Amino acid sequence: MKVKSSYISSPLAFVCNMAMMYAVYGICRLAYLFENWSVLSAGFDSLSFWDAFKGCWLFDTSAILYTNALYAVLMLLPLHFKETNLWQSVAKWIYIVMNAICIIANLSDAVYFQYTGRRTTTSVFSEFSHESNLAGVFGVELLHHWYLVLLGVLLIVGIFFLYVKPHGRLHLSGWKSYVRYYAVQLICFALYIPITICGMRGGATTATRPITISNANQYINRPAEAALILNTPFSLIRTINKAVFADPNYFTREELNTIYTPIHTPSDTLVQRQKNVVVLILESFGREYIGAYNTQLDGGHYQGYTPFVDSLIDRSVTYEFTFGNGRKSVDGMPSILSSIPRFIEPFFLTPASLNDVSGLAEELGKLGYYSAFFHGAENGSMGFEAFAHATGYTDYFGRTEYNQDARFKGDEDFDGMWAIWDEEFLQFYALKMSEMQQPFFTTVFTASSHHPYVVPERYRDIYKDEPGDDNIMHKCIRYTDHSLQLFFETASQQPWYENTLFVLTADHTNLSSRQEYQTEMGLVSVPLIFFDPSGQLQPERRKGIAQHIDIMPTILNYLGYNRPYVAFGIDLFNTPTEQMWLVGNNNGVYFYAKGDYVILFTESGTLKAVYNYKDDWYMKNNLLGKTGEVEHQMERELKAIIQSYMERMIEDQLVVR
Repeated sequence: MKVKSSYISSPLAFVCNMAMMYAVYGICRLAYLFENWSVLSAGFDSLSFWDAFKGCWLFDTSAILYTNALYAVLMLLPLHFKETNLWQSVAKWIYIVMNAICIIANLSDAVYFQYTGRRTTTSVFSEFSHESNLAGVFGVELLHHWYLVLLGVLLIVGIFFLYVKPHGRLHLSGWKSYVRYYAVQLICFALYIPITICGMRGGATTATRPITISNANQYINRPAEAALILNTPFSLIRTINKAVFADPNYFTREELNTIYTPIHTPSDTLVQRQKNVVVLILESFGREYIGAYNTQLDGGHYQGYTPFVDSLIDRSVTYEFTFGNGRKSVDGMPSILSSIPRFIEPFFLTPASLNDVSGLAEELGKLGYYSAFFHGAENGSMGFEAFAHATGYTDYFGRTEYNQDARFKGDEDFDGMWAIWDEEFLQFYALKMSEMQQPFFTTVFTASSHHPYVVPERYRDIYKDEPGDDNIMHKCIRYTDHSLQLFFETASQQPWYENTLFVLTADHTNLSSRQEYQTEMGLVSVPLIFFDPSGQLQPERRKGIAQHIDIMPTILNYLGYNRPYVAFGIDLFNTPTEQMWLVGNNNGVYFYAKGDYVILFTESGTLKAVYNYKDDWYMKNNLLGKTGEVEHQMERELKAIIQSYMERMIEDQLVVR
């Protein structure tokens, strides 16, 4: 039997053609750059070429593998029938058509960038779904940008003529030749699968989540530059089926601003304090685990698992009800540090993540604060490094920087799954702050209180699963609490300690053993603690509701920040108890708590339930229609918050210009 091609020619041809697409994407990116040179070149003097190259390669790899998945299967499927002319012709045309579409998308977007300031996502189809003049618009733009049309034609013609087809002849005349052929093809196909999965996801480690468009911020200095790192096929693919922000138009703009606005205009009477700020975000450290928050449980005998945090609460300001604004780490970061709650989808997984966005780091940077974000996982993990860059942090310290510090043992302190153990990384954190010029703003995100729920070997006889305790999180919570104690012991000996405001919270909750924390509000109950060693904050457990999005305005007002800024939360220290509130979205339902009540409101615009959460924590008695003006006023306020959020996402109005 004679079949065209040598027995490894299909895989080799495939590799050559994939390499050609990297070159094509690079040419399209250069065209994108030159078409928008005035915007994209502004920050080139501070842009790291190597970082930008890594980012481009990462996103191009993902897009190329996604768009050429069918072609890859046709070329690598371990069947000798694929070597026939008909099969190879079909494979070639699939390759040409799919990649021609990608070329057109990339070059067209070079023009559209001037109107949007970002790469096109699937929201563009909704944006123009009712327009009837698109053909005319496209026609005019084609004429104005004839050179891009010419480049597109040349690239498509080029990939047609430069396409590498399998060649040579293969003789499969005996069983040995078949065995040899299929062995090689199976190996190639088997290698392709994990490589493709890693390439599509953007990494191969357990700490890597599938990359999204917001990860581009990791490789640039300015939000606009994210468009240069990304490519349009990737942006379209990663936003397919992602909920698109839509303005509900509940109120006119004038009405909306009288009900709610996230623009904070500081009072002239604020006291100026040039304090350092340290925000500790504890992984999965739910309020349920903390004894000081749960003195009412078990007839007053509940001890909890956090003796140190309990003692810290005794010296701090906290609140009767404290909540997060989401259920995942990716929800917590924008809420805590940029006062942006999670509505519909996590903010940094949406197209709006490419908007100009501020946060504590950027606002304090305007006052001369140095800022740094610390996370003991692999650099880039969870998108935190990208988030830090996007919101104005000066520096990022991850596992790489920890390993470079001669004072520590490097990867000997790695937990084997996610990150450096909390004890060691928090010590690193404390000592690094002593090297910083004051005032500074820093954030650390811990990692050990997390799956796979283990503690360091030396502590396994101390922090272990206790008899009768079926919650495997508890030993991890005890270990992290101990690590915090050691951190504060070290910090208290540092010259910056007395002049620092510490804020401690958790990104979200985790495994729950108590029914009280398995309710709608219990599932977002996290600690929120403000501690000032100087004594300027009188320790107190205050009445009212506090939530993640309140952290940013509370800190800024406490420091006497005197510039307007956007924050969806409130200043806890200067807001009456009855005006405190909680907002969130869970599985398509908004919840809004204020005073004694919480309302549930669907994304379609229907008020579905009202509960008195103080008397009915388990939300069993729906009071809809029975609370009179209360539920109507709360619905009105929630609608205003939702509309303001949506409008600002759509219109890129997350900073004061």
